[in-house]
Amino acid sequence: MKNVKITDLLLFVIITELAGAVSGILSGGGFGAYYDTLVKPPLAPPGWVFPVVWGVLYALMGVSAYIINASDAPAKRQAIDLYWLQLLANVLWSPAFFGLRSFGTAVAVVIIMIVLILLMLAVFMRIDKCAVWLSVPYLAWTLFAAYLTIGFYALNNG
Repeated sequence: MKNVKITDLLLFVIITELAGAVSGILSGGGFGAYYDTLVKPPLAPPGWVFPVVWGVLYALMGVSAYIINASDAPAKRQAIDLYWLQLLANVLWSPAFFGLRSFGTAVAVVIIMIVLILLMLAVFMRIDKCAVWLSVPYLAWTLFAAYLTIGFYALNNG
C-alpha cells in the first residue's frame, strides 16, 4: 500500500462510525429496555455488548474500505460501491428490528447484508487481502447477528 493519507483514513472510519450512529437514531432509541423484554435465543449476549462490538467493527470496516479506495486496482470503484451498498443495508437493520419491531423485515435485511458483504469481499479479494482480513470479523458478527435475528423471529412471533 502507498503512503497512508491520515485524513482519508479518518474520513472512511468516521463516516462508517456515523452510519452506525444514524442507524441508532433511525431506530428511535430505547434498545436496552426493548431488548430486555424479548425471549432470547441461546448465546444471545447482554445488550451492552452490541454497541461495543459494532464500534470496533465499524472502525475495522472503515480501515478496510480506505485500503481499497487507496488502491489503483481496476475493480476499486465496484468494490467501494459494494462497500457503501452493504453499509446502507447495515444501517437499515436496527430500524427494522428496534424501530419497526419487525423481526421478519430484520431477517430479510440481515440476509441481504450477508449477500452484499460476500460480494464485497469477493471484489476486495482481487484488490487487497489485508482489507479482506480486516472485514472477516464483520462477516462473522453479521452471521451471528443473522442467527440471533432468526432466533428472535422464531421465539417472539407466536
